[in-house]
Amino acid sequence: MTGNGRCPVVTGVGVVAANGIGVPAFWDSLVHGRSAVGPITLFDASRLRQRIAAEVKGFDPHHHLPAGVKWKRLARHTQFALAAADMALRDAGLTAAQLDPGRQVCVALGVSTSAIEVVEIAAQGWQNGDRLQPWLVWASQPNAVAAAVAERLGGRVSLLTLATACQAGMDAILAACEAVRSGRAEVALAGGADAPITPSTCASFGASHLLSSRNDDPSRASRPFDRDRDGGVLGEGAGIVVIESLEHARRRGATPRLELCGGATRMDRRGQAPADGMGEAMECALANAGLRPEEVGGVCAHGPSDPRIDRVETAMIRRALGRQAYRVPVFSIKGVTGNPLAAAGPLQVISALLAMQQATIPPTANYEHADPECDLDYVPQARRNAVECLLVNVHGMGGGNSVLVVRKPLRC
Repeated sequence: MTGNGRCPVVTGVGVVAANGIGVPAFWDSLVHGRSAVGPITLFDASRLRQRIAAEVKGFDPHHHLPAGVKWKRLARHTQFALAAADMALRDAGLTAAQLDPGRQVCVALGVSTSAIEVVEIAAQGWQNGDRLQPWLVWASQPNAVAAAVAERLGGRVSLLTLATACQAGMDAILAACEAVRSGRAEVALAGGADAPITPSTCASFGASHLLSSRNDDPSRASRPFDRDRDGGVLGEGAGIVVIESLEHARRRGATPRLELCGGATRMDRRGQAPADGMGEAMECALANAGLRPEEVGGVCAHGPSDPRIDRVETAMIRRALGRQAYRVPVFSIKGVTGNPLAAAGPLQVISALLAMQQATIPPTANYEHADPECDLDYVPQARRNAVECLLVNVHGMGGGNSVLVVRKPLRC
């Protein structure tokens, strides 16, 4: 830990994921490599070529949402975000009433597909001649997620919604870090939420040839970096972190659990392979964090199980870390979680926090056969390893790449 009072640190986390609601269930699934991918149950997927996804099971709005929330007027991903934000605040030992009304609080959340199920319901209802509810127009807005979380906090809240595809949740965390580091906020809630498992979204992703066709073996369908990967699997969920300045955390007696050292975003070069910009993003993130490649203890990879992107990310890790790339574990959680789009980056950051806290690197689930072009250490089984610094990589459709350097706060 640098000792800089404005250094952004994580003091609380909240998870709603296909492989577990809450940190204990989420981590237990990760460390044992238990995939959450299964047949789609949220709608009749019999007409689709790909009929599997990583759905959040057992989410009960009555149980998981704060009292008083009119959840029937909220999109599914907004419900996930509210539940994860509530968990994160409780984990940080904060309530809305405890937030200093004289100090601005930042809410920065990322979304990718927005409230597609709300739009689909409204469109179907209109076509059937049904009377549409007035709240539908609000629930379908991209900003509805961040606004719902901000409304629960009250007081002086700055609001930011990012919609940069799969990297949106990570970009929200980077924006919140900058707000804390600059002094514009002492506390921030940041992360991402998505619920893309709807007929139109699944059909669209299937048409783009980005998804695995292993309908008969769903738990082994998402297999990052494995030789036999044939595409990713859509997931859903939300990941939220409470970020504070180190000074603010110390002042209220909170324990910093993760230092957010520095990050960067870079676009792919025009006409080049997807994720081609990730190498430069990693290099810039390390420079912004003031760290050298040899100080990196591992990589929490984007690793979507895409035949091309996994290969390019491997090459970019080699470019950014040089010889160190062959000395450190590289793991992807998407074999377990699927790809929850904007929630992916925040869930990776939380995974990195837990890996350092538990001194255990979770496995890259379903990694069984080496790909000659993916030649790094992908951790086929959970491994005891006291890592102190990790790179977290995210790539988004459209060519964006975001990288965050995180470190265990040893000297807080």
